[in-house]
Amino acid sequence: MKDLKHISKFLSLVLRHKPEEIGIKMDVNGWVNVDELIEKCNARKQKLDFETLEEVVITNDKQRFAFNDEYTMIRANQGHTVNVDLQFEATQPLEYLYHGTVAKFVDEIKVNGLKRMQRLHVHLSKDLDTAIKVGSRRGKPVILKVHASKMYNDGLPFYLSKNGVWLCDEVPAKYIEF
Repeated sequence: MKDLKHISKFLSLVLRHKPEEIGIKMDVNGWVNVDELIEKCNARKQKLDFETLEEVVITNDKQRFAFNDEYTMIRANQGHTVNVDLQFEATQPLEYLYHGTVAKFVDEIKVNGLKRMQRLHVHLSKDLDTAIKVGSRRGKPVILKVHASKMYNDGLPFYLSKNGVWLCDEVPAKYIEF
């Protein structure tokens, strides 16, 4: 399992942030050829075969990756810092969504709202447990409650990634309960 976690982290790096790290190119929708990915990983001494890749995709607790229907292409479901079009369609969100952060960012969020920073979208979760896990990665979590339905009704679009992460371009402070 330790090897699968290591491979998953490496795949997150190359499929979300730095495809050039192993010399692969994504298409405009973030897809990468599976055979080329395996070949380039192995050339960089990151041992990978199709069976292991498939196991990482299937067992990843956050379902970060997806194959196309033919299993010839792979991409990250969301979280990119490279410019890709994941072809999301605007979707009406739940009434409330949640965002996990830590105390040191709260004052800035109160002024500027949630910004996507280097990512393509702000990430929100449908439940408190997920938001707590996300916020806990950097210390003691602070959970923000986002009035998503009100945002949507005011014309701000939301998208739902394949793995259940809610995405938006920004969350103005007036929609956040602190």
